[in-house]
Amino acid sequence: MNDKLIWKSITEKIKVWGHDLGFDEIGISDINLNQTKKSYHEWIKAGFQGEMHYLKKHQDIKFNPTHLLPKTLTVISVRLNYFPQKENTLGILQDKNKAYISRYTLGRDYHKVIRGKLKKLTQRLKEEIKDISFDSRVFTDSAPVLEVELAEKAGLGWRGKHTLLLNKENGSWFFLGEIYTTLPLVVDKKKSTHCGTCSACIDICPTKAIIAPYKLDANKCISYLTIEFKGSIPIEYRKPIGNRIYGCDDCQLVCPWNKYGKITKEKDFVTRHNLNDLSLIDSFKISEKEFKKIFNGSAILRIGYNQWLRNIAVSLGNAPKSDKVIKVLESRLKDTTQLVKEHILWAINQQQN
Repeated sequence: MNDKLIWKSITEKIKVWGHDLGFDEIGISDINLNQTKKSYHEWIKAGFQGEMHYLKKHQDIKFNPTHLLPKTLTVISVRLNYFPQKENTLGILQDKNKAYISRYTLGRDYHKVIRGKLKKLTQRLKEEIKDISFDSRVFTDSAPVLEVELAEKAGLGWRGKHTLLLNKENGSWFFLGEIYTTLPLVVDKKKSTHCGTCSACIDICPTKAIIAPYKLDANKCISYLTIEFKGSIPIEYRKPIGNRIYGCDDCQLVCPWNKYGKITKEKDFVTRHNLNDLSLIDSFKISEKEFKKIFNGSAILRIGYNQWLRNIAVSLGNAPKSDKVIKVLESRLKDTTQLVKEHILWAINQQQN
């Protein structure tokens, strides 16, 4: 058997092992990312990354995988569905007394889940080709990696106009992960794009953060404002945030391709602590100790308690006017940070006027 056939066989086995570990799809790509370098640099130059300064700092590393793993030749990209269960998601979003949490974080922290599976896949590969020396490194939204670009090159889908990866049979409700490797694996073909003239994601965005097809201004994005941004949420975006206290799914909820989205088979992504049916008032009453307990092992934990309260205060300001809402807001005025207090006062003003 010649080398080409050997690497083809190994590549096919990697995909079988990946499926055995629970991944929904596995693809292989090379590391040439020059095609998107110009548009990415222009995006950074325009300041669309907001206060995510690491995106500017690490942009050269992103386009050269060998900076993260010397002698990288190919990248194994994986896809794992995360939508937790059938539900009236739009109904929850439209109930302004409820707290809307992005569907990707209702279960266990995906970083831990996917990283664990990638490590197992790497170990299986090492056991299979123990006579061949190679290096590898696993990632999942944890380093300067162009995940969507690599997944697109690996044939897992195409970049949608909302900038997320779309898959013809699975929509966009999935996570991505990567294994950088020094092995000469057989690469997959890139898929064609299928957004056509559709602009549903652009039209629905509450803050008009999708400023053009395939271009997102993070400064306006509700996911950025409620998760990545640590400061005072700009006044002009507080009402459009509505009841979204962690992230935003609007662009995915209206995407026609998501009618093909699959419910996850991963038990770790099943909704915990009734987070898909949490009232704003109850979420605001959670103590810091309860917050740490409830969100232990969750991606939500990383925003911290004060940012949690900041976000909910904004949503309470947008809730139907109620003396009960005002009372619960006022209950936190005496013992909180200046940042949270500012948003509480704004919310009380919204409720009273």
